[in-house]
Amino acid sequence: MQDFRPAPRRPTLQFVRIVACSVVSLLVIAAPAAAKSGTGGTAAPTTAPAASSTAAKLLAAGLARSPHGATPAVRGAIRAGNWLQTFPYRYGGGHEDFLDDAYDCSGAVSFVLHGGGLVDAPMDSTELMEWGEPGPGAWITVYTNPDHAYVVIAGLRLDTSATADPGGGSGPRWRPALRDPSDFIARHPAGF
Repeated sequence: MQDFRPAPRRPTLQFVRIVACSVVSLLVIAAPAAAKSGTGGTAAPTTAPAASSTAAKLLAAGLARSPHGATPAVRGAIRAGNWLQTFPYRYGGGHEDFLDDAYDCSGAVSFVLHGGGLVDAPMDSTELMEWGEPGPGAWITVYTNPDHAYVVIAGLRLDTSATADPGGGSGPRWRPALRDPSDFIARHPAGF
């Protein structure tokens, strides 16, 4: 089966078809309609399943597979992260609009949160410091400081920085290793 990933350019469609590992998914770029929380995202009461089933899998092609039991928001955020895998890094990328031809750190984090229906507008790393709830989440945690932001979703790190990544690739990528979060503030969406 052919693996289709969008070319690094501004897409014109609202749906992007991703075919990987015999699984076909549609990524909805527009956020789904849902009740809004006070943090600008959706408030969906969730409970995390047993720890053994909460880890996403990093596939050989650099894409991530959602764990069994993941909520629709988590699955949407992972699909959005998969969509970013071919895009390069550009300072300010993804801030004027969710759809761009390159992404910076907070633009990539905003994009995946939007893919999960958790934010309505792109945010910079300083704005992410006030977003959501304090501390790590069960499913999604944004690590941010005034200079950088990255997100861990179901145990996988999406980051534009290659820190702790033996492959060292640039741009927004799923990274196989977590990084030291001691210089970052941890935030998470309510219920996640």
